[in-house]
Order: sequence, then structure tokens, then C-alpha cells
Amino acid sequence: MQPSRFTAALPSFPVTAGLIGAVQRPPLTALAKASLLDTASGQNYTVMYNPDELRLEQGNNYAEIGIPGLDTSPVQYIRGKARVLTMELFFDTCDTGIDVRKHTDPIVGLLDTQPTTHAPPVLIFSMGGLQFTCVLVDAGQRFTMFLRSGTPVRSVLSVRLQEYVRVDVRLQRGLFVGSPTATTVANAVAAKVAPSLLGSTVHVTQRGDTLAGLAGALLGDAANWRDIAQANNIDDPLHLPPGTRLIIPAQTTSGAR
Repeated sequence: MQPSRFTAALPSFPVTAGLIGAVQRPPLTALAKASLLDTASGQNYTVMYNPDELRLEQGNNYAEIGIPGLDTSPVQYIRGKARVLTMELFFDTCDTGIDVRKHTDPIVGLLDTQPTTHAPPVLIFSMGGLQFTCVLVDAGQRFTMFLRSGTPVRSVLSVRLQEYVRVDVRLQRGLFVGSPTATTVANAVAAKVAPSLLGSTVHVTQRGDTLAGLAGALLGDAANWRDIAQANNIDDPLHLPPGTRLIIPAQTTSGAR
């Protein structure tokens, strides 16, 4: 029997053993571990396990201005709040039996003041693409497992990091303005230049600010606007351009409360 004219030899393909039905997968990338970098010493502290959750809080500060006869008091914007990042870090040394505090104590130690700045170090928290310049405000440990000897081998560390914004140190009208890590030498200079202004604060005016409104919000009584005007040599209390730096005196002289 002759083969049909439609019959043709099928092409043969080489078969490689072990590859039939295999699916090519992309290579796995390493997990980005969370870490805290001490910018003062350059020491980097990597967490044992990444936190399951990060909580970032931010907001503004407002003060109520009491006006007789109004059902609702108007509010005056004071300043923004620093952002706060909170999380829980898990540590476990059950396999090795090592005291878990060898891993947690270095992080808790970031609360300690440095001999050069007399303040805790500025930190950078990073996890993947997240970068957060901050200082450690609180660190609470909870131990949940112990060896027979009483050695803790499991801990949950709750940390609270507050955003850090660097402020240039300057001397303005005898009032020292700067970071909380400033030296006592600069404070002594400010005391000699203008002792009456010690304890004062600086307020940067916003659109719509008035001396009476600032006095009510910052000094507790709108009638104390004269003290702010006198401390800043203001002739027109109704004209406050936005961005003006005002000295808010701690001690008032008008006697109004």
C-alpha cells in the first residue's frame, strides 16, 4: 500500500531530560531588613525580624481663642507636629540560648546621651525605600520566654521614633534659638546680651495672624498683645506680614491676665 500524498514526515525536536513541564521562575531577591543607623558613630543596628506593621502619625497644634458670646471658640494655628513612627520589633534566641538582651540592649542604648552633644544620637530608620530621620523617644521591652535558668530568650521591643529636623543655631536680639543639643556657652552669651528675654519663644507669623490672637493663644489673654508689640518694636499691631519672626516674651508687663 502506497502512502497518501498528505502523509509527511514530522519534524523531530530534541527532548532534554528533566525540563518537560518545568516553569522558569524569576530569581528571588533578598529581603530588605529594617535597620537603625546611628549618625553620630556610624553604627548600624539591623533588626532580627522586620516589623509586621509601621504606624506613622502626624498633625498640627491649634489653640482656642475664647471670645465671650460665641458658642464655638475660633482656633488659631500654632505650629505643626513632628511625625512619629511606632513599631514592634521581635527578637528570639531560643535556638542558641543566648540572652536576648544582647540584641535588644544596643537599641535601647540609643536613648543614652552622647558625651559630645549631651543628647541622644540622631538616627536614620530605613526599610526598603523608607528613610526616616529621627530620634528614639521611647523603648519598652516585653519578655515572653525564658530558659530554666531564668535567662530571657524572647522579647518584643516597642519603639517610638520622632522625626528630627535640624535647626541652624543663631542669636537674634539676644534670644538664643537652636537645637536642643546646644551648648551652655551659647546660653550664657544670650543671658548676658538680653537677660529679660530668657524663656521667650519665637513665632513665625502666618496669614491672618493678629497680635491679639497670638496673645490669646500663646500668653493666655488677648489683652497681652501690647507685650508682644513692645518686645518686637511694632507700631502697627494690625499689620503682621506672613513670615515675620516675633519674640513671644515669657514674662508680661501689662498686668492683664
